[in-house]
Amino acid sequence: MQRAAIFTLMAGLAGSACGAQAPPGTPAGGVDPRPPNAPNQRPAFDGQTRAPGQKLGVAFTVVPVAEGFEHPWSLAFLPGGRMLVTERPGRLRVVAADGTTSVPVAGLPAVDARDQGGLLDVSLDPDYGTNRRIYWSYAEPRDGGANNTAVARGVFVDGAAPRVDEVEVIYRQTPSMDSPMHFGSRLVWGRDKTLFVTQGERSYIEGRMQSQRMDSLLGKIVRINADGSIPDDNPFAGRPVTAPAIWSIGHRNVQAAALHPTTGELWAVEYGTRGGDEINIARKGRDYGWPTIAYGIEYRGGPITGGITAREGMEQPLYYWDPIIGPSGMTFYTADLFPAWKGSLFIGGHGSRDLVRVSIDGERVVGEERLLVDRRDVVRDVRQGPDGAIYIVTDGGQGQIYKLVPAK
Repeated sequence: MQRAAIFTLMAGLAGSACGAQAPPGTPAGGVDPRPPNAPNQRPAFDGQTRAPGQKLGVAFTVVPVAEGFEHPWSLAFLPGGRMLVTERPGRLRVVAADGTTSVPVAGLPAVDARDQGGLLDVSLDPDYGTNRRIYWSYAEPRDGGANNTAVARGVFVDGAAPRVDEVEVIYRQTPSMDSPMHFGSRLVWGRDKTLFVTQGERSYIEGRMQSQRMDSLLGKIVRINADGSIPDDNPFAGRPVTAPAIWSIGHRNVQAAALHPTTGELWAVEYGTRGGDEINIARKGRDYGWPTIAYGIEYRGGPITGGITAREGMEQPLYYWDPIIGPSGMTFYTADLFPAWKGSLFIGGHGSRDLVRVSIDGERVVGEERLLVDRRDVVRDVRQGPDGAIYIVTDGGQGQIYKLVPAK
């Protein structure tokens, strides 16, 4: 594979639309010139949407890493510079530093790869160095065409014919549904080595209404121990009418999540409605409103639950996008390779086909920048590598992995 850079961009010039004037009737500022999806809605507070454009002028080069994947979804870094990469049809591969790709890892359970389903996130155990365990989330096929988000773990056995041994399913979302949509799902380790699993509500009306029900795991972020057991300090542990794995409720479809590098709290960026993608801090026991309150409109048109965007006892998003970006994958940048980007939040624009950089001040979004807008790639995942580069996974029948490094 050619290792030279494809092209070099000035981040501040990466999109000629950045800083364009917002359409009439929308909040001032912002970097997206498209008209809003929900032109009549208004934010709950200043700065909740259309943050001002912030061009930092960082020069970077796009370097290819590997290619030829079928709908890749996620990556995780192994010791020594290699990566595990998931492909939605159900394959897990090992990618060497030079881009060489292994045969599929053997031993994974079957997946339901219809539409949005399949093999999704992958993550290493915090104690991988001693136990060699890896974890993955996937759409699990069930009887009668039903399926659900599930999490499994196994011991990774390296080599020319890699495999996972001692495979066990440690979590299943219930109830199962016959739906090919809204599985989530990101795996994020807390500082205490508990595992957050982000999920969806399966898209259909029956599923979305369960986002507010405490006997259902649809539309929830859950928190489990590494073996799938329930942490004693979960907010609803021990309550007989509640699913004890629940951490927070009222979520639509969370495909981006990461721990804040300073506070250690879970930040989640969730696929919302048309004009309602949102950033939340997923806090213990909180209700994030879906579908009772929501910004945006139905994808088929029309208001969500009467156009209600706020209600007492339900959390407001820190920020929302109108028009949408279709967020998938995120990382807080903490490395020194790009000093000007340190502290920024990077989010994959799966819908807007760009890389979204967000400047954060405490719990407020104070600036936004769109990068890679000329590539037209569908960004599925974003990771900070051990080398300090930003790694991008692109979705598609010939998906790629590339990284951003400083321009020379």
